[in-house]
Amino acid sequence: MQEVPSGNGREANHRIRTTEHRRTVAAPPAALYELVADVTRWPAVFGPTVHVQHLEHTGDRERFRIWAVLNGAVSNWTSRRVLDPVTRRIDFRQEVSRAPVASMGGSWEFLELPGGHTEVVLRHAFTAVDDDPEQAEWITRAVDRNSPSELGALARVAELGHPVDEVVFSFTDEVELTVGAAEAFAFVDRADRWAELLPHVDAVALEEPEPGVQRLEMVTRTADGATHRTASWRVCQEPEWIAYKQSAPPALLLGHSGLWTFGTDARGRPVATARHTVAVDPAAVPAVLGPGSTLADARAHLREALGGNSLRTLSFAAGATTEAR
Repeated sequence: MQEVPSGNGREANHRIRTTEHRRTVAAPPAALYELVADVTRWPAVFGPTVHVQHLEHTGDRERFRIWAVLNGAVSNWTSRRVLDPVTRRIDFRQEVSRAPVASMGGSWEFLELPGGHTEVVLRHAFTAVDDDPEQAEWITRAVDRNSPSELGALARVAELGHPVDEVVFSFTDEVELTVGAAEAFAFVDRADRWAELLPHVDAVALEEPEPGVQRLEMVTRTADGATHRTASWRVCQEPEWIAYKQSAPPALLLGHSGLWTFGTDARGRPVATARHTVAVDPAAVPAVLGPGSTLADARAHLREALGGNSLRTLSFAAGATTEAR
Protein backbone atom coordinates (compact mmCIF):
# COMPACT_ATOMS: atom_id res chain seq x y z
CA MET A 1 0.00 0.00 0.00
CA GLN A 2 1.60 3.24 -1.12
CA GLU A 3 -1.13 5.77 -0.36
CA VAL A 4 -1.56 6.72 3.27
CA PRO A 5 -5.18 7.49 4.19
CA SER A 6 -5.92 10.87 5.70
CA GLY A 7 -4.98 11.38 9.33
CA ASN A 8 -4.80 14.82 10.94
CA GLY A 9 -4.10 16.89 7.84
CA ARG A 10 -0.46 17.26 8.89
CA GLU A 11 1.05 14.66 6.58
CA ALA A 12 1.15 16.49 3.22
CA ASN A 13 4.49 15.98 1.42
CA HIS A 14 5.74 13.82 4.26
CA ARG A 15 7.70 10.65 3.61
CA ILE A 16 5.50 7.55 3.61
CA ARG A 17 7.06 4.74 5.59
CA THR A 18 5.83 1.17 5.26
CA THR A 19 6.12 -2.05 7.22
CA GLU A 20 5.01 -5.60 6.48
CA HIS A 21 4.72 -8.49 8.91
CA ARG A 22 3.76 -12.07 8.01
CA ARG A 23 2.99 -15.25 9.88
CA THR A 24 1.92 -18.71 8.76
CA VAL A 25 -0.87 -20.07 10.97
CA ALA A 26 -2.18 -23.63 11.18
CA ALA A 27 -5.82 -22.59 10.79
CA PRO A 28 -8.15 -21.84 7.85
CA PRO A 29 -8.42 -18.28 6.48
CA ALA A 30 -12.09 -17.87 7.43
CA ALA A 31 -11.43 -18.48 11.14
CA LEU A 32 -8.56 -15.99 11.20
CA TYR A 33 -10.51 -13.40 9.24
CA GLU A 34 -13.40 -13.60 11.72
CA LEU A 35 -11.08 -13.12 14.69
CA VAL A 36 -9.64 -9.94 13.23
CA ALA A 37 -13.01 -8.70 11.95
CA ASP A 38 -14.61 -8.82 15.43
CA VAL A 39 -12.95 -5.94 17.28
CA THR A 40 -14.98 -6.60 20.44
CA ARG A 41 -12.68 -9.58 21.09
CA TRP A 42 -9.43 -7.69 20.54
CA PRO A 43 -8.72 -6.72 24.18
CA ALA A 44 -8.87 -10.39 25.23
CA VAL A 45 -6.95 -11.68 22.19
CA PHE A 46 -4.33 -9.03 21.37
CA GLY A 47 -1.86 -8.09 24.07
CA PRO A 48 -1.46 -4.37 23.27
CA THR A 49 -5.22 -3.63 22.99
CA VAL A 50 -6.81 -2.24 26.15
CA HIS A 51 -10.28 -1.24 24.92
CA VAL A 52 -12.29 -0.80 21.71
CA GLN A 53 -15.40 1.38 21.51
CA HIS A 54 -17.61 1.05 18.43
CA LEU A 55 -18.81 4.38 17.05
CA GLU A 56 -20.46 3.20 13.81
CA HIS A 57 -21.01 -0.18 12.17
CA THR A 58 -22.96 -0.43 8.92
CA GLY A 59 -22.59 -3.33 6.51
CA ASP A 60 -18.95 -3.76 5.56
CA ARG A 61 -17.82 -0.48 7.11
CA GLU A 62 -17.15 0.45 10.69
CA ARG A 63 -15.66 3.19 12.81
CA PHE A 64 -14.25 2.74 16.30
CA ARG A 65 -11.97 4.25 18.91
CA ILE A 66 -9.17 2.08 20.24
CA TRP A 67 -6.84 2.35 23.22
CA ALA A 68 -3.61 0.34 23.06
CA VAL A 69 -0.22 0.15 24.75
CA LEU A 70 2.51 1.59 22.52
CA ASN A 71 6.11 1.58 23.74
CA GLY A 72 5.02 1.28 27.36
CA ALA A 73 2.24 3.89 27.39
CA VAL A 74 -1.46 3.90 26.48
CA SER A 75 -2.36 5.76 23.30
CA ASN A 76 -5.69 6.06 21.51
CA TRP A 77 -7.01 6.88 18.07
CA THR A 78 -10.13 6.63 15.92
CA SER A 79 -10.08 4.23 12.97
CA ARG A 80 -12.25 3.34 10.00
CA ARG A 81 -12.26 -0.11 8.42
CA VAL A 82 -13.63 -1.72 5.28
CA LEU A 83 -14.22 -5.46 5.62
CA ASP A 84 -14.38 -7.83 2.65
CA PRO A 85 -15.25 -11.38 3.75
CA VAL A 86 -15.16 -12.63 0.13
CA THR A 87 -11.52 -11.72 -0.54
CA ARG A 88 -10.76 -11.90 3.20
CA ARG A 89 -9.15 -8.50 3.29
CA ILE A 90 -9.58 -5.74 5.88
CA ASP A 91 -8.40 -2.20 5.11
CA PHE A 92 -8.00 0.30 7.93
CA ARG A 93 -7.02 3.91 8.40
CA GLN A 94 -6.75 6.18 11.39
CA GLU A 95 -9.31 8.93 11.14
CA VAL A 96 -7.87 10.86 14.07
CA SER A 97 -4.24 10.09 14.92
CA ARG A 98 -2.21 11.17 17.92
CA ALA A 99 1.29 12.60 17.82
CA PRO A 100 3.84 11.47 16.86
CA VAL A 101 1.64 9.80 14.19
CA ALA A 102 0.44 12.19 11.47
CA SER A 103 -1.38 9.49 9.49
CA MET A 104 -1.65 5.73 9.56
CA GLY A 105 -3.28 3.12 7.34
CA GLY A 106 -2.86 -0.48 6.40
CA SER A 107 -4.45 -3.83 5.68
CA TRP A 108 -4.91 -7.39 6.84
CA GLU A 109 -4.84 -10.20 4.26
CA PHE A 110 -5.45 -13.91 4.83
CA LEU A 111 -3.88 -16.04 2.07
CA GLU A 112 -4.93 -19.67 1.87
CA LEU A 113 -2.10 -22.22 1.92
CA PRO A 114 -2.14 -26.00 1.43
CA GLY A 115 -3.00 -28.24 4.39
CA GLY A 116 -5.49 -25.88 6.01
CA HIS A 117 -2.86 -23.25 6.76
CA THR A 118 -3.02 -19.49 6.21
CA GLU A 119 -0.43 -16.79 5.65
CA VAL A 120 -1.55 -13.68 7.50
CA VAL A 121 -0.12 -10.45 6.11
CA LEU A 122 -0.32 -7.25 8.17
CA ARG A 123 0.80 -4.06 6.43
CA HIS A 124 1.16 -0.51 7.75
CA ALA A 125 1.91 2.76 5.98
CA PHE A 126 2.35 5.95 7.98
CA THR A 127 3.76 9.45 8.19
CA ALA A 128 5.23 11.19 11.24
CA VAL A 129 4.36 14.62 12.59
CA ASP A 130 6.62 17.24 10.95
CA ASP A 131 8.24 14.37 9.05
CA ASP A 132 10.57 14.04 12.04
CA PRO A 133 12.99 11.07 11.60
CA GLU A 134 13.19 10.41 15.34
CA GLN A 135 9.42 10.36 15.64
CA ALA A 136 9.20 8.10 12.59
CA GLU A 137 11.65 5.72 14.25
CA TRP A 138 9.49 5.74 17.40
CA ILE A 139 6.44 4.77 15.33
CA THR A 140 8.39 2.06 13.50
CA ARG A 141 9.52 0.55 16.81
CA ALA A 142 5.94 0.52 18.07
CA VAL A 143 4.62 -1.13 14.89
CA ASP A 144 7.49 -3.62 14.80
CA ARG A 145 6.83 -4.53 18.43
CA ASN A 146 3.03 -4.74 18.31
CA SER A 147 2.52 -6.37 14.89
CA PRO A 148 4.40 -9.63 15.65
CA SER A 149 2.69 -9.68 19.05
CA GLU A 150 -0.74 -9.40 17.42
CA LEU A 151 0.08 -12.04 14.82
CA GLY A 152 1.36 -14.35 17.53
CA ALA A 153 -1.75 -13.85 19.65
CA LEU A 154 -3.96 -14.46 16.63
CA ALA A 155 -2.14 -17.72 15.89
CA ARG A 156 -2.24 -18.79 19.53
CA VAL A 157 -6.04 -18.57 19.70
CA ALA A 158 -6.70 -19.94 16.20
CA GLU A 159 -4.42 -22.95 16.70
CA LEU A 160 -5.96 -24.11 19.99
CA GLY A 161 -8.07 -26.70 18.17
CA HIS A 162 -11.37 -25.49 19.65
CA PRO A 163 -14.13 -23.28 18.21
CA VAL A 164 -13.34 -19.66 19.04
CA ASP A 165 -16.66 -19.18 20.86
CA GLU A 166 -15.66 -21.92 23.32
CA VAL A 167 -12.38 -20.19 24.11
CA VAL A 168 -13.20 -16.46 23.88
CA PHE A 169 -16.42 -15.45 25.61
CA SER A 170 -18.05 -12.60 27.54
CA PHE A 171 -20.51 -12.22 30.40
CA THR A 172 -22.11 -9.26 32.18
CA ASP A 173 -23.55 -8.58 35.64
CA GLU A 174 -25.77 -5.63 36.56
CA VAL A 175 -26.51 -4.02 39.92
CA GLU A 176 -29.13 -1.40 40.72
CA LEU A 177 -27.62 1.59 42.50
CA THR A 178 -28.88 3.30 45.63
CA VAL A 179 -26.65 6.28 44.79
CA GLY A 180 -26.14 8.25 41.62
CA ALA A 181 -24.18 6.73 38.74
CA ALA A 182 -21.50 9.43 39.14
CA GLU A 183 -20.89 8.39 42.76
CA ALA A 184 -20.58 4.74 41.77
CA PHE A 185 -18.14 5.71 39.00
CA ALA A 186 -16.03 7.61 41.55
CA PHE A 187 -15.90 4.53 43.80
CA VAL A 188 -14.53 2.32 41.03
CA ASP A 189 -12.26 5.08 39.73
CA ARG A 190 -10.64 5.50 43.17
CA ALA A 191 -9.27 1.97 43.22
CA ASP A 192 -6.38 3.14 45.40
CA ARG A 193 -8.82 2.93 48.36
CA TRP A 194 -10.10 -0.57 47.62
CA ALA A 195 -7.80 -2.33 50.10
CA GLU A 196 -9.53 -0.34 52.86
CA LEU A 197 -13.06 -0.79 51.55
CA LEU A 198 -13.34 -4.15 49.77
CA PRO A 199 -12.97 -7.40 51.74
CA HIS A 200 -11.64 -9.33 48.73
CA VAL A 201 -8.81 -6.83 48.01
CA ASP A 202 -5.70 -7.33 50.17
CA ALA A 203 -3.39 -4.75 48.59
CA VAL A 204 -3.51 -2.19 45.80
CA ALA A 205 -1.20 0.29 44.04
CA LEU A 206 -2.56 2.85 41.57
CA GLU A 207 -0.66 5.18 39.24
CA GLU A 208 -2.16 7.69 36.81
CA PRO A 209 0.47 8.63 34.20
CA GLU A 210 -2.03 10.94 32.48
CA PRO A 211 -5.64 11.97 33.17
CA GLY A 212 -7.99 9.10 32.46
CA VAL A 213 -5.25 6.47 32.13
CA GLN A 214 -4.35 4.31 35.11
CA ARG A 215 -1.95 1.50 35.97
CA LEU A 216 -3.44 -0.72 38.68
CA GLU A 217 -1.79 -3.54 40.63
CA MET A 218 -3.80 -5.60 43.11
CA VAL A 219 -3.73 -8.64 45.34
CA THR A 220 -7.23 -10.14 45.50
CA ARG A 221 -8.72 -13.06 47.41
CA THR A 222 -11.28 -15.47 45.93
CA ALA A 223 -14.09 -17.19 47.86
CA ASP A 224 -11.91 -20.28 48.44
CA GLY A 225 -9.22 -18.17 50.11
CA ALA A 226 -6.72 -18.24 47.26
CA THR A 227 -4.88 -14.98 46.50
CA HIS A 228 -4.05 -13.60 43.08
CA ARG A 229 -1.75 -10.77 42.04
CA THR A 230 -2.92 -8.84 38.98
CA ALA A 231 -1.72 -5.86 36.95
CA SER A 232 -3.98 -3.90 34.63
CA TRP A 233 -4.13 -0.85 32.42
CA ARG A 234 -7.35 1.14 32.89
CA VAL A 235 -9.01 3.82 30.76
CA CYS A 236 -11.53 5.99 32.61
CA GLN A 237 -14.15 8.07 30.79
CA GLU A 238 -15.90 10.01 33.54
CA PRO A 239 -18.70 9.51 34.44
CA GLU A 240 -19.80 6.75 32.05
CA TRP A 241 -17.32 3.87 31.96
CA ILE A 242 -14.00 2.38 33.02
CA ALA A 243 -12.31 -0.20 30.78
CA TYR A 244 -9.39 -2.35 31.85
CA LYS A 245 -7.02 -4.94 30.47
CA GLN A 246 -4.97 -7.36 32.55
CA SER A 247 -1.36 -7.18 31.39
CA ALA A 248 -0.46 -10.38 33.26
CA PRO A 249 -3.52 -12.67 33.37
CA PRO A 250 -3.57 -15.76 35.62
CA ALA A 251 -2.49 -19.18 34.35
CA LEU A 252 -5.98 -20.21 33.20
CA LEU A 253 -6.27 -17.26 30.83
CA LEU A 254 -4.60 -16.11 27.64
CA GLY A 255 -6.28 -12.73 27.98
CA HIS A 256 -8.78 -10.86 30.16
CA SER A 257 -10.43 -7.48 29.67
CA GLY A 258 -13.35 -5.80 31.35
CA LEU A 259 -15.70 -2.84 31.25
CA TRP A 260 -17.53 -1.09 34.08
CA THR A 261 -20.45 1.09 32.96
CA PHE A 262 -22.54 3.55 34.97
CA GLY A 263 -25.87 4.99 33.84
CA THR A 264 -29.61 4.35 33.91
CA ASP A 265 -31.77 1.48 32.71
CA ALA A 266 -34.89 1.66 30.52
CA ARG A 267 -36.96 2.74 33.53
CA GLY A 268 -34.55 5.50 34.48
CA ARG A 269 -33.08 3.73 37.50
CA PRO A 270 -29.34 4.19 38.15
CA VAL A 271 -27.42 0.98 37.42
CA ALA A 272 -23.85 -0.23 37.10
CA THR A 273 -22.63 -3.17 35.03
CA ALA A 274 -19.46 -5.26 35.00
CA ARG A 275 -18.59 -7.00 31.74
CA HIS A 276 -15.74 -9.51 31.34
CA THR A 277 -14.24 -10.84 28.11
CA VAL A 278 -11.76 -13.69 28.49
CA ALA A 279 -9.67 -16.01 26.35
CA VAL A 280 -9.17 -19.39 28.04
CA ASP A 281 -5.99 -21.44 27.76
CA PRO A 282 -7.27 -25.03 27.26
CA ALA A 283 -3.85 -26.52 28.04
CA ALA A 284 -3.93 -24.96 31.52
CA VAL A 285 -7.39 -26.24 32.47
CA PRO A 286 -6.34 -29.65 33.93
CA ALA A 287 -3.44 -28.13 35.86
CA VAL A 288 -5.57 -25.36 37.38
CA LEU A 289 -8.91 -27.10 37.86
CA GLY A 290 -7.81 -30.73 38.11
CA PRO A 291 -7.47 -33.76 35.82
CA GLY A 292 -10.47 -34.36 33.59
CA SER A 293 -11.65 -30.76 33.76
CA THR A 294 -13.11 -29.39 30.54
CA LEU A 295 -13.47 -26.04 28.83
CA ALA A 296 -17.05 -25.95 30.07
CA ASP A 297 -15.72 -26.34 33.63
CA ALA A 298 -13.28 -23.50 33.00
CA ARG A 299 -16.01 -21.22 31.69
CA ALA A 300 -18.17 -21.94 34.74
CA HIS A 301 -15.22 -21.39 37.10
CA LEU A 302 -14.30 -18.07 35.49
CA ARG A 303 -17.92 -16.94 35.48
CA GLU A 304 -18.11 -17.57 39.22
CA ALA A 305 -14.65 -16.28 40.20
CA LEU A 306 -14.41 -13.16 38.05
CA GLY A 307 -18.10 -12.38 38.20
CA GLY A 308 -18.12 -12.90 41.96
CA ASN A 309 -15.30 -10.41 42.54
CA SER A 310 -16.83 -7.76 40.29
CA LEU A 311 -20.27 -8.25 41.88
CA ARG A 312 -18.74 -7.75 45.32
CA THR A 313 -17.14 -4.54 44.09
CA LEU A 314 -20.42 -3.39 42.52
CA SER A 315 -22.31 -4.14 45.73
CA PHE A 316 -20.08 -1.64 47.52
CA ALA A 317 -20.22 0.83 44.64
CA ALA A 318 -24.03 0.58 44.67
CA GLY A 319 -23.99 2.39 47.97
CA ALA A 320 -20.69 4.19 47.31
CA THR A 321 -19.61 3.28 50.83
CA THR A 322 -16.78 5.34 52.34
CA GLU A 323 -16.39 3.31 55.52
CA ALA A 324 -13.24 1.27 55.96
CA ARG A 325 -13.74 -2.41 56.63
